[in-house]
Amino acid sequence: MGGSKAEEKPAGGGGGGGGEDWWCYQFGNKDALIVKSSKKSPLALRMVVFAMTMICGIFICTMCMKQLGSDSLSRIVKIEVAEQLCNKSAILHSEVHFVHYPQPITYSRSECKCTPVRFFAIISSQRSGSGWFETLLNSHMNVSSNGEIFSSKERRSNISSITKTLDKVYNLDWNSSASKNECTAAVGLKWMLNQGLVANHADIADYFNRRGVSAIFLFRRNLLRQLVSQLANNHDRYLKQLNGTHKAHVHTAYEASILARYKPRLNTTSLIRSLKQVDDYTRDALENLKSINHITIYYEDLIRNRTKLLDVLDFLKVPRSKLVSRHVKIHTKPLSEQIENWDEVYNALNGTQYESFLNADYRI
Repeated sequence: MGGSKAEEKPAGGGGGGGGEDWWCYQFGNKDALIVKSSKKSPLALRMVVFAMTMICGIFICTMCMKQLGSDSLSRIVKIEVAEQLCNKSAILHSEVHFVHYPQPITYSRSECKCTPVRFFAIISSQRSGSGWFETLLNSHMNVSSNGEIFSSKERRSNISSITKTLDKVYNLDWNSSASKNECTAAVGLKWMLNQGLVANHADIADYFNRRGVSAIFLFRRNLLRQLVSQLANNHDRYLKQLNGTHKAHVHTAYEASILARYKPRLNTTSLIRSLKQVDDYTRDALENLKSINHITIYYEDLIRNRTKLLDVLDFLKVPRSKLVSRHVKIHTKPLSEQIENWDEVYNALNGTQYESFLNADYRI
């Protein structure tokens, strides 16, 4: 009876160890370790351990390859090879961080793979001339600016969505009518302050500085003109005056004249407060983004002097060339002819810090 119980101990696993208790019992039993050739035992064990190690290694590598994907692995190799083959000796040390050699997934840059690419973003606010400015840049054969990508709420829903979208743009994998594909020398987008930029300014500034993205700050000095343009655009958004279609920008003088007929009536009681809010909002945004490599330009300066565009091309380090746009300006008359209650507006702003907005700030 007693012997029977002793033999049942390893097989029963009453302690909850099951098979593990059995293995421990066997290796703890002197008789179980007696074999015919003691010299061969360590070698056999080492071979078993080695085989198990190899199997585990193969399994881990297989799982990693599945996770990375063959495309991702080949992409990493491609980028490293391209970086090594391209001659960077002519690039100034201070500029190296802003020079990139993207390897798109969707196509090959072929003979242009060693053409350095600059990353940029046009940072602006609505009705500041950014649409017109972007078409000018896109008329350059080596510049691709992909529009207001973050007008889509889904793309700016969180910082993860934002950076994923930016990565696609700067890898030259964003497909738009502005894409120049393999011979692009500067690639970017247009980004309004209220499209997730201000809300995530710290993370975005960090991304830009880390990835070597430069910013073109484009704003309007005359906030009163910007307000008139905004109100007129909102008016057409509801009425759709051009054959039932809303157009934020037009390409003919006839279309411009139709949209310019609307004269908004401004609330003079809240006008100064509204102008100050816009001014403060912009100033705060620029302060939060000032660590980014940038150039600041104003719409009024571009209207007065088109050579200011050359400063932008120099900033992007692309060859100087003539830039053109099909956009036709909508509001060309003095503000006194574009605001319904002009006298009230004049009296409200005259003698204040916004008095200069009442004067003609450029000639068309």
